[in-house]
Amino acid sequence: MSKLIASLLAAFALALPAAAQEAPRVVASIPPVHSLIAGVMDGVGEPELLVPATVSSHTYMLRPSEARLLSRAAVVFWIGPVYESFLGKPLASLASRARVVRLMDAPGVVLLPGRGGGAWEKDHVHEHGHAHTAEEVETDGHLFLDPGNAKAIVRAAEGALAALDPANAARYRANADSVLARLDALDAELRARLEPVRDRPFIVFHDAYQYFEKRYGLNAVGSVTLSPERQPGAQRLRLLRRKIAGLKAVCVFAEPQFEPALVDTVVEGSKARTGVLDPLGAAIPPGRDAYFELLRGLARSLADCLAG
Repeated sequence: MSKLIASLLAAFALALPAAAQEAPRVVASIPPVHSLIAGVMDGVGEPELLVPATVSSHTYMLRPSEARLLSRAAVVFWIGPVYESFLGKPLASLASRARVVRLMDAPGVVLLPGRGGGAWEKDHVHEHGHAHTAEEVETDGHLFLDPGNAKAIVRAAEGALAALDPANAARYRANADSVLARLDALDAELRARLEPVRDRPFIVFHDAYQYFEKRYGLNAVGSVTLSPERQPGAQRLRLLRRKIAGLKAVCVFAEPQFEPALVDTVVEGSKARTGVLDPLGAAIPPGRDAYFELLRGLARSLADCLAG
C-alpha cells in the first residue's frame, strides 16, 4: 500500500503545471520595465519593483528594504547606467550572485543620442548636478517609451527567464508572444490617436520623451529644465518665455514627480496651455497592464492639450 501511495504522489507531482514550482526571485528597476517583465512571468510568479513610480530615478537613493531585494535576487532587469545611474554600485555589491540584464544592450533595442543644439540647448550636460560617464552623455536612457524597444525588452526577458527557469520556458514564450501582440495593437492605437496633433509645438518638463516623440512624429521644441536634478534659474525662465512666444508652443507639460508650480510660472503671460506628462505612471498600480496604461496616458494627455 505504501508503494502505491508513493507512486500516486509521484505521478501527481509530475502532473502539476510547471508554474506550481517556486518562481525565481526577479527584480525590475522601474515601473515600465516591471510591467513588461510581469507580463512575461504571468502565471509563474511576480517580479519585485525596485523604484516606485512616484519618484524620479534620476535622483533616487536605495532604501534598506530595496537593498535586500537586490541581495536576494536571482535576476535583475535594469535599463543601464544611462538611466538608473544610482544602481551601478549597488548591483556590483549587493547583486553579485544574480544575473544582471542590462536592457539597453538587448538585441533589437534602438538607442538615441541625448539632444543638444537647435531647439534643444547646447551644453545641456554641463548643467546636470552630477558627473556623467561618456556613455551617459551620448545616450538618451528613456528608451522604454518606444513600443518597439518594449518588444525587444520582452524578448530579452523571455530569454533570460527561460535560461534561469527552463521548467517554465514554454510558459514564458507563450506569455511573451501575447505581450508582443498587445504592444503591436497599442502602437497602432497610439499612432491613430496622435496623428491629428503631430505638428503642434509643445514643451516638456525635462527631455524624457524623445523616443515617444520620434515614434509618433511629434513636435516637441524644448524642455523647462535641462536636468530634473536642478531647478532652472531666472535667466532660463526668461529664455523659456521667449521660446514659447517665438515657437508658438501650444502646451507646456509638468510631471507629477516634480514641483508643478514651476510650469505655471513659465506660461505666465502666454497663451500656452498646461498639461501633465508622466513618464513612469505615478498613479498607475504596478502590474502587467501598467505599461499599456502609461503609454495611453501619455497619448491622451498630449492629444487633449494639443487639440484643445
